[in-house]
Amino acid sequence: MTIALRYAAYSDVGCLREGNEDSAYAGPYLLAVADGMGGHAGGEIASAIAVSTLRALDEDVPTTDEMVGSLQQAVENANSTLAQRVKDEPRLENMGTTLTAMLWSGARVAMIHVGDSRAYLLRGEEFGQITHDHTLVQTLVDEGKITEDEVATHPQRSLLLRALDGRSQVDPDVSVSEARVGDRYLLCSDGLSGVVSTDTIRQTLESEPNPDAAARRLIDLANRGGGPDNITAVVADVIDTATDPGGPTQEPAVVGAADQRREPVMTPDTPAGRAQGLNRSAGDTAEMDRIPPAEDVREAAAPEPGPERRTRRWWPMVVTFLVIVVAIAAAGFYFGSQYLSNQYFIGPSEDGSTVAVYQGLNTDVAGYELAEQIQKTDIPLDGLPENQRSSVNATIPLDRGDVDGRISELREQADACASDPESCGLESGDSGQQGQDGQESQQQNRGTAQNTLSGDAVENSTGGE
Repeated sequence: MTIALRYAAYSDVGCLREGNEDSAYAGPYLLAVADGMGGHAGGEIASAIAVSTLRALDEDVPTTDEMVGSLQQAVENANSTLAQRVKDEPRLENMGTTLTAMLWSGARVAMIHVGDSRAYLLRGEEFGQITHDHTLVQTLVDEGKITEDEVATHPQRSLLLRALDGRSQVDPDVSVSEARVGDRYLLCSDGLSGVVSTDTIRQTLESEPNPDAAARRLIDLANRGGGPDNITAVVADVIDTATDPGGPTQEPAVVGAADQRREPVMTPDTPAGRAQGLNRSAGDTAEMDRIPPAEDVREAAAPEPGPERRTRRWWPMVVTFLVIVVAIAAAGFYFGSQYLSNQYFIGPSEDGSTVAVYQGLNTDVAGYELAEQIQKTDIPLDGLPENQRSSVNATIPLDRGDVDGRISELREQADACASDPESCGLESGDSGQQGQDGQESQQQNRGTAQNTLSGDAVENSTGGE
C-alpha cells in the first residue's frame, strides 16, 4: 500500500479586508497555513516568509526519522528571517504570523503548530480539532475561568500568546501521528474557524465528495457569515494509490500572500502611511499583545498639512436618532395599553375562593403582571362542576360584551349545584351548606355584581378610554 494525498488549497480576502495576509501551501508531502498580522504590509510578508521557508521541505523530503527535526529547523529559519527583515526595515517591527504545518513521510505525519490557525481530522465517524489554540481565551477555558460559549464574545478573544515574530524564541507544539487511508484533514486560518461552527465544518467535510469542493464550500460559508477576516482552507484526503482510481494530486498549490510574484506593496514611511498601517491591523483577528510607541501613535494621528477640512457634525444625527427611538417607544406603549384595555378573561380571584373578572392578559413581563382584577364575584369556585372549575382555573378569555353573560351562566350553574350538589359531582356535606349560605347572598348581590362590570366600574379600572 502506497499512501498519497489528494488536496486543494484556497484563500479569500473576505468581506471586510483590503488585502490578504494569509498564506498557504499544499503539496504532495507538505500542507501549511499561516495567518499574518501587522501593519505596513507586514502581515503579508510574515506569512509569505513562513510558507516559503517551509515549502522547501516538499521539494527535498526528509526521512521519517528526520522530519520532526527538519520541521523545527525550518520554523526557526523562518523566525530568523523575520528577525533580519525587521532589523533591515524597523517599520515592520509589529509583524508576525501563525503557522500550522503537516509533513508526510509514508504513513507518518509530523505536525508543527504555533498560534491560532487550526488543523482538524475527519476519520470515519470521528471528527475533532487536533491543534490547541495559543490564545488567551483558550488558556482561560483550560483553566475553567470561562466556558467555550463565552469565547466568541470575550473582549480579548483575538490575543495571541505565541507566534512567529522574529523577536522571541519559537515555542511550537510538535506531534507525530499515523495517517490512515480515508482520513480527511483540514488546515485553516481563524477567518474560517472563527466564523463557521465546528458542526458545520464537520458536515461540510463529510458531505463534499472531494477536497476541492470542500475547501470552496467552507470559504463560501465563512463569507456568508460576514467574512470579517481573510479566509484560508487546505483540505487533503489520504488515499491508497494502488486502489484509488483518481490518483493523488501532483502539482503544488500556493495561495494567499505567498502566491504574489512580487513583494507586497509597502506603504510610504510618512505619518499618513503609518496611520494607514495602524488602521489595517486594528481589526485583525490574530494580534500579539503589542502597543506601538506613543510618539508614533501621536505622529500618525496628526493631520498632514493641507487645506482646512470641514468638521463633520454628528450631533444632529444623534438627536434625530434619539427622537425616533422615543417616538417608537411612546407609540408602542400607547398601542400596547389600548390593546390590554380591551382584553378580558375570567379566572380564580386573587384569594382563590371565588370567580373573578380580569382586564388585560394572563401573563407577566419581567415580573410585571399584565392583568388586573376588576370584579370579584360571589360565585364560589368550589361550588362549580369539575369541568367549569377547570375552565375557570385555566382562565376563559372573552370579549367585553360577553363577560356579563358568561358570569350569569356560571352563577346559574353554581345555584343549581348548591340546590343539588350530587348532580354536579359535589359532596352534599361540603358544598350544600356553602350553597345555602351563598345562595342568599347571591340573590342580594346579583344585580350589583352584574352592573359593576357593565357600568362605570370597568371604565374607571382602565383609567378611562
